[in-house]
Amino acid sequence: MSETLAETTSPEAEVTEAEKASRYARWRDAHPTAVRNTRWTLNTLAALLVLGALLLPNKITNLHAGEFLRLPAEAILGAALVLALPRRPRLAVAVAAGVGLGVMTILNLLDMGFNDYLGRAFNPVLDWELLNDAQSYVADSMGRGVAIAAMVAAIVLVLLVPTVMTLATVRLSGLLTRHRQRAVRGTLVAATVWITCSALGLQILGPPLASEHTAALTGIQAQRVVSTLRDEAAFEKVAKVDAFGNTPGSQLVRDLRGKDMIFTFIESYGRSAIEDPLIAPGVDKTLDTSTAALAKAGFHAKSGWLTSATYGGSSWLGHSTTLSGLWIDNQQRYRTVMASNHLSLTKAFKKTGDWDTVGVMPGVQKGWPEQKYYGLDKVYNAFQLGYQGPKFSWSTMPDQYALEAYQKQVHSKKRDKPLMSEIILTSSHQPWAPIPKMVDWDDLGDGSIFKAIQKAGNKASDIIANPTRSKQEYGKSISYSVTSLTQWLERYGSDDTVLVFLGDHQPIARVSGENASRDVPISIVAKDPKVLARITSWNWTDGLKPAHDAPVWKMSAFRDRFLTAYGSTKHPSSG
Repeated sequence: MSETLAETTSPEAEVTEAEKASRYARWRDAHPTAVRNTRWTLNTLAALLVLGALLLPNKITNLHAGEFLRLPAEAILGAALVLALPRRPRLAVAVAAGVGLGVMTILNLLDMGFNDYLGRAFNPVLDWELLNDAQSYVADSMGRGVAIAAMVAAIVLVLLVPTVMTLATVRLSGLLTRHRQRAVRGTLVAATVWITCSALGLQILGPPLASEHTAALTGIQAQRVVSTLRDEAAFEKVAKVDAFGNTPGSQLVRDLRGKDMIFTFIESYGRSAIEDPLIAPGVDKTLDTSTAALAKAGFHAKSGWLTSATYGGSSWLGHSTTLSGLWIDNQQRYRTVMASNHLSLTKAFKKTGDWDTVGVMPGVQKGWPEQKYYGLDKVYNAFQLGYQGPKFSWSTMPDQYALEAYQKQVHSKKRDKPLMSEIILTSSHQPWAPIPKMVDWDDLGDGSIFKAIQKAGNKASDIIANPTRSKQEYGKSISYSVTSLTQWLERYGSDDTVLVFLGDHQPIARVSGENASRDVPISIVAKDPKVLARITSWNWTDGLKPAHDAPVWKMSAFRDRFLTAYGSTKHPSSG
């Protein structure tokens, strides 16, 4: 029965296909110019796509004409290989090359984004999970609709780029074999030109004419993967070694007994805030004013610089580096430390048994298992501070409100022990629009007072693509955060309050500038002169503004220096 059916239907199918071919042939013969132009256009587009992918840089700053006026060695070698292979292997090579070029194009685009925002390239092993954070940031800054559109566009791009690139390489391979003699001559000429340009070091608009750009970037990506895997094993051993790992609680921070300790991180508070000509005037004025106001209230400060382990974002890497004494510059290292017994600075206070420990984390909106590593008895997240006002872009609440909520719910409560607090302030998080403003502390209430301020503020879309306005609004946000913190200290600090506050990282390159340092300011503030006397040998600057030539340490050095300065005894653990 099936054979009869096949015999019945197959000729009709063959006729149908033959008719289609015949119609196309008739159309082609009737419109030779259109056919020729279409083929020429498709061939040109395929060539431009492949050349563009081979020469695409991985930094936005390199997106200029000179980068694309080069002769890629990969194209010459690819053409030679295609011309040398029989049909099936040739097709396989063309498909593989297209997929590979598509993947490299996506990685280069990711590198552009990461270099622009985080000052480093995309890590294909560790950074995929950060894309969820990027989507959340876009949703908070630009709206849920924009975030969904961006996610859909990204998915389409990931699917489309390798597909289109594969079609382009297959088409070009067919074109070369159809015109084999001319293709062979052209390949030999191109190879000769490439070798000559390479030997003479010829350049045009900066980059050398002879390029092996994609091969180099592929090698870098491969090395990045290998280095990441090696680093994971090596760092796990490093994290097990701790100069204070076996120090008894009775021998930790003995010179701070009875002090009300506060460790505060200010989002994106970097060296650029104090030294960039467009930003510094406003921030420096705030620091000078706050220094004077604190002095009037009996507080004094010393300030220096730390070089952050991160840049532009990933604030948790800065927090963990400061408090662990380990250089934590990627997500794998962070996970390793969070799962370890390496002593964090905050946990050192808990280990003594002489402090209650608490964390105030207005940026945390889900479970936070890191609480255990940091030794915090209680953590207040974004939903536990009673805030009923609007979000300010990514920031869930203004810093002034978060500090007042900390005062009411934690700091003002009577207790048998002094308090050690870790507070993360978020109002200076990009995109710096809208920015909250200071209100009377007695009028803060549940935060509803900020609704009018948020509504009247700038929109993120008006700021995010404008470097000058981004700098200006960034400076205002830092001034706001510093003012909130120092006014809180004036208002609620006591003779036994010791405040350590610092930035977690520099702002993104659009604000801090290309090749900016990774330095952040750090200050220690106290009324008790003995507290600051303990760090006289550090040669830090008096006041809240560190001098340009004040000492610069790696952020990972702070924990051990702090513990040593305040009477801790080293009893190393070696894993």
